Amino acid sequence: MIKIANAPCSWGVLEFDLQGEPATYNVVLDEIQQTGYAGTELGDWGFMPTDPARLKDELIQRNLQLLGAFVPVALKSNDNHQPGVDAALKVARLLSAVQGSSPLIVLADENGTVAARTSHAGRITPDMSLTEREWEIFAAGTDQIARSVREETGLRLVFHHHCGGYVEAPWEVQHLLSMTDPNLVGLCLDTGHFQFAGGDPLSILKEHGARVWHVHFKDCHPTIAEQSRAAGWDYFQSVGAGVFCELGQGAVDFPAVKAELERHAYDGWIVVEQDVLPGMGKPFDSALRNRQYLQSIGL
Repeated sequence: MIKIANAPCSWGVLEFDLQGEPATYNVVLDEIQQTGYAGTELGDWGFMPTDPARLKDELIQRNLQLLGAFVPVALKSNDNHQPGVDAALKVARLLSAVQGSSPLIVLADENGTVAARTSHAGRITPDMSLTEREWEIFAAGTDQIARSVREETGLRLVFHHHCGGYVEAPWEVQHLLSMTDPNLVGLCLDTGHFQFAGGDPLSILKEHGARVWHVHFKDCHPTIAEQSRAAGWDYFQSVGAGVFCELGQGAVDFPAVKAELERHAYDGWIVVEQDVLPGMGKPFDSALRNRQYLQSIGL
């Protein structure tokens, strides 16, 4: 059975050093529960309590499950692989202490830190991609972190393609999947990031459904995406302009994605993510409308 969650990023809690104050974890958890979701991801380390007993109590009070956590690592460099293992294990130990072996580590490249990629988000060309040797290093690091997490905690790992990182464009997602161990590394399919990157989320799901162990539902507004490409906006300008709009208002065909997930007998989580910057809009209202939209399509 597919379960529906939301995530702190929908309240402006992002992994970047940004101006403005996002909501506190108490507000985020309260509003996730009040708007009809069954679970949450962890958010940045330290945003929610890192004491397992306290965090578990906060979740139980609201009848929420903890289903995963985003861990960014600059995988292009060998030097970052062991620190990446350490960071992922720190998070995995907390997740397993709170929720057993069911949560996922959501690994991503450390997006937003490489100027050339951040400034060209949504319009990556092949010459901006990694060299083959860099791909080998990147994939080896991904496998290494996944193996370490699995061996110590039993948790699985999914890779999250992300605009502003080195795995954004559809061919980059395909390449990483071809170079990583399918028994160790799944895919976190983010519909909005894949659409903004020039891909069709339905096509990657049809081709690699068995690798999709986790799903983020994010929409992408086609007019704003085109404005971003025409004006040469960077990733943060695009997010600030609302490129990741409320579900059902953009280009992603969510009913078709839902049908394809069901065809693959997907029984994991769908996490609503409407990335906003601190201070943008009213997250409670958006979260409620997004939940109502999903109910209208049978989720």
